[in-house]
Amino acid sequence: MTPQPLARTRRTSRLLAGLVAVLLLGVLSGCGLRLETAPPTEPVPDATELLRRTAVTDALGVATLADAARQTKGEASAVTTELERVSKDSHAQAEALGGPYVSGLPSDPSVLPKPVHATPAEVVRALVDAAGRSRTAASTTTDGDLARLVASIGASQTVSATRLATAAGLEAPKAVPVAVPPPGAATASPSPEPTGSPTPGAVATTAPGDEPTVPPAGLTASDYQALVVAEDGARYGLEVWAARSSGAERERLLARSVVHGTRAQAWAELARIADTDQDPRRIAYVLPPGKDAKALVQAIEEGLATDYASLVGTTEAGTRGVLVDLLVDAALTRNAWGGVPLTFPGLPERAKAAG
Repeated sequence: MTPQPLARTRRTSRLLAGLVAVLLLGVLSGCGLRLETAPPTEPVPDATELLRRTAVTDALGVATLADAARQTKGEASAVTTELERVSKDSHAQAEALGGPYVSGLPSDPSVLPKPVHATPAEVVRALVDAAGRSRTAASTTTDGDLARLVASIGASQTVSATRLATAAGLEAPKAVPVAVPPPGAATASPSPEPTGSPTPGAVATTAPGDEPTVPPAGLTASDYQALVVAEDGARYGLEVWAARSSGAERERLLARSVVHGTRAQAWAELARIADTDQDPRRIAYVLPPGKDAKALVQAIEEGLATDYASLVGTTEAGTRGVLVDLLVDAALTRNAWGGVPLTFPGLPERAKAAG
């Protein structure tokens, strides 16, 4: 017999081995056996997704507590009205953030327990905690659009905590004065986003005054000039209406005008344009429409909230804390002067959708 070449023999052996493997797999399948595969696992979120999930979890957690507190309290009152609004706003905010992450796995961590009973005080605490985490997320995330949205949500949560506490006769969260950093303030390197934990709510909490205020990195010369004009225009408008008012209202208007005048000067000094040819401050400004002092203050503060929210979205992570705090301050002042609470302070493009 003529011997077969060695290469042909090896190819024949490999083909036979492959055929046997296929037949064996068919036999095992027919017997109800399956080769083991690794079970699906939850992908670890990156820093931006972690912050987003935390904000969603906070919003839905607040809504759940507000619903429970409203059902516990029962009768219609100013408190139940606030609780109903808080729940509605929180759901809208969670939706704007993209909603909860659904993994499709049997044990989905996005499913939140629903408390049966809650008190207004618990809702206030949840709002304060959520606002603190919102501030951290807005200050540290490298996603500018997310920073702007979360900063707005944090401002809304702070206003809601204040309103609910007042309605329920509880101590309102303490508002911390916000100061524009001086020219000599140390700059900060962009802070890294929180990493390493896929658990919503694992983001740390910071509040105004808990950290050194640093100049926002990324502001342009035009940005600085716009801030100086906005704050100085607010000062002028309040002074004009103070001259038309009397008593306690006049004193409130003058006190707030001093705040805005001080901020205008601080921004001008930080930009190193104070008392130079580039200083954009004027002798007089056109006042926003308004039939009374309350309407004027609300319009002024809403405009400033929009300005600061926009800059939150364009400045560098780790340096925009003062802008976030000034957005919150504008929202609180607008509320203090009778403004209807906004679901997304400083985001006029979302006002219609939220309504």
